[in-house]
Amino acid sequence: MNDIVDQRKKETGLSISYKKNENFSEWYSQVIVASELIDYYDVSGCYILRPLAYSIWEQIQEFLGEKIKASGVKNAYFPLFVTQGALEKEKEHVEGFAPEAAWVTRSGSSELQEPVAIRPTSETIMYPAYARWIRGHRDLPLRLNQWTNIVRWEFKHPTPFIRTREFLWQEGHSAYATKEEAEKEVVEILDYYARTYEELLAVPVIKGRKSEKEKFAGGYYTTTIEAFIPTNGRAIQAATSHSLGQNFSRMFNISYETDSGERKLVWQNSWGFTTRSIGVMIMVHGDDKGLVLPPRVAPTQAVIIYIYHSKTSPEDVQRLRDKSAELRDTLLAAGVRVELDSREHYNPGWKFNYWEQKGVPLRIELGPKDLEQEQVVFARRDDCTPTGKVAVKWTEIRERAKEMLETIQASLLEKARKERDSHIRYVNTWEEFVKTLDGNMVLAPWCERIACEEEVKKRTAPDATEKKTTAGEAPALSGSAKTLCLPFNQEELPEDCKCFCCGQKATAFALWGRSY
Repeated sequence: MNDIVDQRKKETGLSISYKKNENFSEWYSQVIVASELIDYYDVSGCYILRPLAYSIWEQIQEFLGEKIKASGVKNAYFPLFVTQGALEKEKEHVEGFAPEAAWVTRSGSSELQEPVAIRPTSETIMYPAYARWIRGHRDLPLRLNQWTNIVRWEFKHPTPFIRTREFLWQEGHSAYATKEEAEKEVVEILDYYARTYEELLAVPVIKGRKSEKEKFAGGYYTTTIEAFIPTNGRAIQAATSHSLGQNFSRMFNISYETDSGERKLVWQNSWGFTTRSIGVMIMVHGDDKGLVLPPRVAPTQAVIIYIYHSKTSPEDVQRLRDKSAELRDTLLAAGVRVELDSREHYNPGWKFNYWEQKGVPLRIELGPKDLEQEQVVFARRDDCTPTGKVAVKWTEIRERAKEMLETIQASLLEKARKERDSHIRYVNTWEEFVKTLDGNMVLAPWCERIACEEEVKKRTAPDATEKKTTAGEAPALSGSAKTLCLPFNQEELPEDCKCFCCGQKATAFALWGRSY
C-alpha cells in the first residue's frame, strides 16, 4: 500500500519543496504546477490552463460578466487579426504596442500581400466597424464587450498568469455622445473590477489614475486598480479602465449626426480584466502547502473525506461511505460546491495534502468516532492550526458550512488588507523615499512631471542603487521604481508642499513602487 502511495506522489508531484518566504519565485512555479493549474507548452510564454485554472476563470467570468451585462453592455466577438494599415492608423497606439505585436507574414509557402498582426488589443479591429454602425445620436451609446484571447510578444521573462505572451481577458469598448457620459462609465467599470478582486478574490486594491507616462498608449487618461504582493514587495497592475477621449474617433472617423444635423465625434472608452487576476490571487493567499482559494471563487468549496483504519469493521466503513454521500447531497442541495473523495487507494493523510495543495477552503472529516457522536469535523484551509478545526453536528451542517465559507472569505480579505496596509509608507523627501522603497509601496507628494518620473526611474535602477550605499541609496529589489497611480482618495496637500524628488511644487500624492 505504501509503495502505491509513494508512486502516486511521484506521478502527481504531490509536494512543494520551496518555502514562500525563502524562494518566492520557485515556490510560485511549484504551486501552479503541483496544484494542477498550469502545464507548460513548447512555445515560450504560452501555457495550458488546466481545468482547475479554467474553472476559476469561469467563476470570474460569471461574477464580472453579470455586472457588465446588467449595466447594459452587450457581448460580441471580433476577429483575431488586424491589418498593418489599421494598426498603424493611430500613431501613439502603434508605438505603444509595436514591440509586442506578433505578425503573420506567410500563408503556406506564399508571402502575404500585407502582413497581419495577432491582436495585442482590439481598438484598431473594432473601431472601423464602429464608424460604419454609428450614424446618428440614436445609435449611441454603443457598448460592446468580448471575452477572448490576446497575444503580446513580451520580451521580459514570462511568468504564468502574471506576464505571458498569450492570455485570456475581457475587453470592453464603448462610444458616447458626451464626455460626461463616457467618464461616468470609466469609474463604474473600474468599480466592477475592484469588486471582483475584493469580493470574489479577497484581494484588496487601490483605485487611482495612471500618470501621463504610464497611461494607455493613445488614450486620454487611464484609471487603474493596483494590488500588492507582500512576500516580494512588488506592486502589480490588476486591471485598467481607459478614457480614450476623441483620439480614436478622430483617427477612425467615428461620428454621429445631432438633431440639428451637425456631425460630432464620439467619446470613447476601453477597459480590460485578465487572467493575471488568478496569479495575483495565488501570490497573495497561497502558503507553503499550496493554493489557498477564497470560497467564492473556488470551483470546489468543500471536500468530504471519510477516515478509517485497519481495525474499523466493514459495517462501519460502509456506514462512513453512506453517511458521507448523504452529507454531500445535503450540501449540494444547499448550494455548496462540494466533492466526496471516495478513492480507496489513497490514505486520509495523502488526501488531506492533495486537497490542501489545491486550496479547497473547507475540509469535512468523518471518522468512526464521529459516527457515534453524529458529527463531522470542519478544517479550514486558511487556518491549519488546531483553532481551524471545529466539530459540527450533522443537523447543522448546511448552515454551519455556509457560515464557515463566508467567514473564511472575510478572513482572507481582512488578512490581505492588513498586510498590504502595513507596507504602505508615507514620505516627503528623496532620502526617506529610497530608504523605504524596497519591500513597500510609497506615497509621496509629486509634481506630476514626466521628466521627474523618468529621473526617479533612473535613480532607482539596479545599476544606480547597487553602486550607492550612502544617503539612503539602498540596493534595489530589481526593477526601477515607477508611479503606480495617483490614488482617488487623496489627502489634501499641505500648503507649499514640494515634490519629494525635484523640489518643485507638488500637485498630488502619488503611489510609487517596484512593479511586475
